[in-house]
Amino acid sequence: MKKIIYTLTLLVSLLSCNSQEPTQFSEEALNDSFINLEGTETTFKSILEMHKGKNIVIDIWASWCSDCIKGMPKVKALQKQFPDVAYVFLSLDRGQDAWKRGIKKYNVTGNHYYLPNAKDCDFADFVNISWIPRYMLINKASEIVVFNVIEANDNKLIDALKK
Repeated sequence: MKKIIYTLTLLVSLLSCNSQEPTQFSEEALNDSFINLEGTETTFKSILEMHKGKNIVIDIWASWCSDCIKGMPKVKALQKQFPDVAYVFLSLDRGQDAWKRGIKKYNVTGNHYYLPNAKDCDFADFVNISWIPRYMLINKASEIVVFNVIEANDNKLIDALKK
């Protein structure tokens, strides 16, 4: 029994040491390529620089994702509650046509970018996308303050936006 307790304690200790969330994006993630609605390729770093000095909510989603679509009313409520925040939507859609149709169909308001390699890219590796929708918050000082929530009305996200 003591061995089991010791093993579990060690395992919990190891897992908690590795669970610290990053406050900055890696250079590889910053240099990864995205495509805007006009079809122009841009880096993630350029996307963030466009909104420098503002809070940025990042929504990783796809038009085929039922949880993403069900969560859109919460995103719209967040946008209404925090209108001065930049909202950046990063799509994991299977193609640009589906992505653009989804934006129009679900009336998604914000800045839109498509990940051409979806989850097989440096950005996706850095954020370790295991579920979508996925929300992140970058503060006015360009620090990641919320790294991984799956609901737009998550208290962790709301509280960070109020600061």
